[in-house]
Amino acid sequence: MSIPIGAHVDQTDPIAEAKARRAPLVQFFLGDPQGYKGPEFRYAGGAEGLRADAEAEGIDLYVHAPYIVNVATTNNRIRIPSRKLLQQHVDAAASIGAKGLIVHGGHVNKTDDPAKGYDNWRKAIEATDLKLPLLIENTAGGENAMTRYLERISGVWEAMSSAEGFDQVGFCLDTCHAHAGGNPLETIVDDVRAITGRIDLVHCNDSRDEFDSGADRHANFGAGRIDPDLLASVVRDAGAPVVCETPGGPEEHLADFGWLRERL
Repeated sequence: MSIPIGAHVDQTDPIAEAKARRAPLVQFFLGDPQGYKGPEFRYAGGAEGLRADAEAEGIDLYVHAPYIVNVATTNNRIRIPSRKLLQQHVDAAASIGAKGLIVHGGHVNKTDDPAKGYDNWRKAIEATDLKLPLLIENTAGGENAMTRYLERISGVWEAMSSAEGFDQVGFCLDTCHAHAGGNPLETIVDDVRAITGRIDLVHCNDSRDEFDSGADRHANFGAGRIDPDLLASVVRDAGAPVVCETPGGPEEHLADFGWLRERL
């Protein structure tokens, strides 16, 4: 069974990064992952060049939205710019022919009813012109997070299911986040599928920290706290393309790919 495996890479030349890793797919940011300034193309050929070159080389592109996007929050000063930023990244990712835009689930404030966050997700889907699949990712930490715990993911999905554009919403399963978030990897694939009906992408990462630590610290395969066979079984069961967001450059990533393929 051949599952395509790639890595999160620098955005300056994703094509060269993919080739250096002999990878059929790569993920990257478009612009500053911590800023509201909006997407930018650092590729020499711009958006059109990147799209054409990726197609010519047969490389699938995935874009990760900035970490600061939080469409779930009740704080208008964050939610409104987050929605704007999300639309800008949808447009930018679509312009390069990306297969998906990955976005974190965000969180509500301590005193908020989580249901407000669910409804804000529904509103965000309705307000966004989704020109490509939007892949919502589970996150590792925070009691008020929208996609750390399964029941919260379920709340988000239920709320969004009535939104126009919902057919373009998918799921990105992060193994480190699931482990650190306190979700047993033994059942995570079935648990997520029972809620979402789909897993479109796997972020395969080992975890530096213990189960349920809430700490989002990725480690190279075999160097963290996740049982190697368990990590491989999640990838196998999910059967979706894989992005390794593990530390290092081409050499470390090639070693991680080899480690994973051996166990698949």
